[in-house]
Amino acid sequence: MSTVEKNDKTERAERLSVFKTYKLYVGGKFPRSESGRVYEVTDSKDNWLANVPLSSRKDARDAVVAARKAFGGWSGATAYNRGQILYRIAEMLEGRREQYVREVADAEGLSKSKAAAQVDAAIDRWVWYAGWTDKIAQVVGGGNPVAGPFFNISSPEPTGVVAVLAPQESSFLGLVSVLAPVIATGNTAIVVASERSPLPALSLGEVLATSDLPGGVVNLLSGRTAEIATPLAAHQDVNAIDLAGADEVLAKELEIAAADNLKRVLRPQPVDDWAAAPGIDRMTAFLETKTVWHPTGSLGASGSSY
Repeated sequence: MSTVEKNDKTERAERLSVFKTYKLYVGGKFPRSESGRVYEVTDSKDNWLANVPLSSRKDARDAVVAARKAFGGWSGATAYNRGQILYRIAEMLEGRREQYVREVADAEGLSKSKAAAQVDAAIDRWVWYAGWTDKIAQVVGGGNPVAGPFFNISSPEPTGVVAVLAPQESSFLGLVSVLAPVIATGNTAIVVASERSPLPALSLGEVLATSDLPGGVVNLLSGRTAEIATPLAAHQDVNAIDLAGADEVLAKELEIAAADNLKRVLRPQPVDDWAAAPGIDRMTAFLETKTVWHPTGSLGASGSSY
């Protein structure tokens, strides 16, 4: 063996792996938790995967500020533009598919083929909701027949800032299934990732940051679900909360806290298969209906007086 070959082998043997640093995603940036805390994330066999930020109440409040700041621009964007951005997210995920297959497989103890099916379904779900952004108003809005010379039109509008507790057992597909409908309809979101398996959610922040999605529209937090969700449920500037990732006891506590400012609350619902067709229920859950009356003028036998 030549000296050059020996040196090459020595260099390969001595090289240290570059471990990924997972961070929060708040306001379009990647901060560490303000508390400086982290916790260990392990795979299904308890092998160490990473240290991730243990978000604090302050992190939750910062995420609400970012989501509120972004709400005006996002809700005011055209539905067509929102659809383009959601489709762009799907494009970016497709390009990083292998990374997410690996992370989902580690997080949920799945085979590579099953993890790939979960990731593919998550990518397809972004595309599905992208197609709904400019159609949901046609389904849930409309003209109302009224007695008198008026046009009476109902149209959906986003509720506002929505806190989303991601499902605990479905770290990526479940996450996308509860997040995408919230932002597709013009809301902004604070997402609490799966406590045991937060890595796919935190990696999603890297895709969102490069997909034309304005900063603050989606904010991703990792840590203890109860610790982060409690201040979000009680926050006066959070308009709604999805309790998908809460157990029965925590869900009840959060409902009580949410009642203080009359938040909309979507209670936990059993889901047998996150890959099943989602329907429009999660979109309509965080929409308000605005009804407008407009005079048409005097209507006689010949029609409008215009």
